[in-house]
Amino acid sequence: MNAELLIMFTLDCDRAYLYAHPERELTADEMSRYDAALARRATGVPAQYITGHQEFWAMDLIVSPAVLIPRPETEHLVEAVLEIVGNQAQSQPQDQGPRTGVSAPQIVDVGTGSGAIALALARELPSAEILATDISEEALEVARANAARHELTSRIAFHRTDLLAGLLLESFDIVVSNPPYVGESEEDQVQIEVRKFEPRGAVFAGPTGLEVIERLIPQAHEALRPGGTLIFEISGTIADGVRGLLARWTDVVIKNDLQGIPRVAVARNIASGG
Repeated sequence: MNAELLIMFTLDCDRAYLYAHPERELTADEMSRYDAALARRATGVPAQYITGHQEFWAMDLIVSPAVLIPRPETEHLVEAVLEIVGNQAQSQPQDQGPRTGVSAPQIVDVGTGSGAIALALARELPSAEILATDISEEALEVARANAARHELTSRIAFHRTDLLAGLLLESFDIVVSNPPYVGESEEDQVQIEVRKFEPRGAVFAGPTGLEVIERLIPQAHEALRPGGTLIFEISGTIADGVRGLLARWTDVVIKNDLQGIPRVAVARNIASGG
């Protein structure tokens, strides 16, 4: 797969072209570029950082070492948000007023990185109001570039802040996040290319892996309207700790990914303030 990605990068073509032209031979210049890409890959540089691209939710996204490479399992977060919005729409009383929080949900993507989650939601929920935050200005530049490429700039507001700091209380219907959740004690279990090349602050949360989530949960409690939903990515290692942190929330669900690993935590805010 890496070799295929690098060939596509070298030829500036898509997979369909590659498969349709198996007889295509590389020119001397193309072979030189391909060899250079292979040499970088041999040092451990992720193929996505070499090509500058990664697919997420059927969108071609720009990526750089300033952002975490979007993973397929993170698409479960998008699916969880769409499920929540769909369920709320079905249960909405017919005589409810114009501001429902359902027909035009207000969503904040915390720690947006490349903008993958925010862009996917903007595509799937055309009436949603979406804010994307990140503490890194370099990451926000990548996210803005991706929004421009997919003509979604007008749909997403980008804001630099630490998690939800400084945002208005009770402003959102949904808080979604793929926060850092790997513990430093697990570092030797993480792929070396992730440890060496992806932004450390987007991977490791602290000694246990719960440190960022411990800050996110109370901030989300303040930022969400009563009855609003918090959805965030986790790992099996911290699933029990996450359940404990969500003890004051309601309708808490831990969803597994396709490999049966706890991957998404969903919880509903029961009250404002506190």
